[in-house]
Amino acid sequence: MVATVSESSWDRLRSFCFLSPMFHFKNTRELTCLFVTICILMSQSLANDQEFMEDFLKREYSLAKPYRGLGFSSSSQWDLMGTAIVTPDHVRLTPDLQSRQGAVWNRIPLLLRDWELRVHFKIHGQGKKNLNGDGLAIWLTRDRMQSGPVFGNMNQFIGLGILVDTYPNADKTHDRAFPYISVMLGNGTLSYDHDYDGRPTELGGCTAMVRNAIYDTFLLIRYSKNRLTLMVDVDGKQEWTHCTDITGLRLPAGYFIGASSATGDLSDNHDIISMKLYQLMVARTPEEEEEEEEEVTIPRVDNMEQFQVDVEEEGMSGVQLFFTLLFSVLGLGVLAVVGLMVYGRWTEKRRKRFY
Repeated sequence: MVATVSESSWDRLRSFCFLSPMFHFKNTRELTCLFVTICILMSQSLANDQEFMEDFLKREYSLAKPYRGLGFSSSSQWDLMGTAIVTPDHVRLTPDLQSRQGAVWNRIPLLLRDWELRVHFKIHGQGKKNLNGDGLAIWLTRDRMQSGPVFGNMNQFIGLGILVDTYPNADKTHDRAFPYISVMLGNGTLSYDHDYDGRPTELGGCTAMVRNAIYDTFLLIRYSKNRLTLMVDVDGKQEWTHCTDITGLRLPAGYFIGASSATGDLSDNHDIISMKLYQLMVARTPEEEEEEEEEVTIPRVDNMEQFQVDVEEEGMSGVQLFFTLLFSVLGLGVLAVVGLMVYGRWTEKRRKRFY
C-alpha cells in the first residue's frame, strides 16, 4: 500500500527540518529529517493498513507441509481419494498418466462467515500446449469424497467450484485463451458442460498461464459479505492480480473444502502444495447484519434466475400412498367404532333415568 502524508504533516516536517535552530551540522539535519520522515510514513501506513480486514490462519482447515493432518487415522483432518498421494513437497492429485482421478478433502465443515483461501498449486507435464489435460478444481461443497466427471468431482454438485481448465474443448470460438480459471455455483440441478468448457454455468473467470509455469502459481479465493473475489499470482511478481468478482453470492454454512483433479486421454501432473484458510474479521453495519440473518439452504446468486431453485417436497411413491390410505381408513374405522360405543353407553344411561 502506498502511504499518503497530509499537508499538515509535511508542514510540520519542513518546520522541524529547516527552521529549528538546534541543528548546526548539515549531515545531522539531513539525518534527522530522514528519521522523522520514516516515522511519519510508517505511522500513516499503519493507520491505512487498519482499513484492511484482519485475518487469522485456521489450521484445522489448512493443508501445508509436512502434511501431518492428512491420512486415514481418526485424528486426521484431511482424506485422500483415488490416485492422490502425499510426497514431502506436495499432494499429487493425479500423475501424468491417462484416465486418473484424485482428490483431497477436509473433514471439518466450514462454519466461518468471512474467509480467505490461498492455494499454492502446480500443473506440469510432458504434453505440448493444448495436448494436456484436464485440470484441477478447488471446492466448497455440501458433499465430500464423491468422484465424478467434473475434474474428479461429482456433477450436479451443491456448492462452489473454482475450476482450473487446461484443455480447450470448444476452442473453435476463440473467445478465450487457456488455461482458464472459472467460477461455478452448483445448486444440485446444474450440470457442468465439458463440451463448452463450462460456459453455460460460468459466473466469471480469467485466463491464467498456470501450466508449466516457471514461477510458483497461487489462487486467492475470498468470501465476505456475500461477495466472492478471485485473484491469481502466476507471473512471479508476488502480487495478486484480479480475476473475477461476484456480488450477491450466498453460500450456506457447513460445507467442506476440497481439491480434485482428473485426466482423460490427455494428462498432466496436478499438485497441491498448500491450501491455507484464513478467518477474516470484518465489521458490519446493523443493516448488513439484518440482511445476512436470512438462513441460506441452497447456494444462489441474487438476481440470477438459473441459480435460484424452488425447493419442492418429493411426492409419495405408490407404496407410500397405499399405506397412507390404508392407515387413514383404519383410523377412521377405529374412530367410528369408538364413537358408536360411546353413543351406545350414553343411550343406555339415558334410558335408565326414565325407569
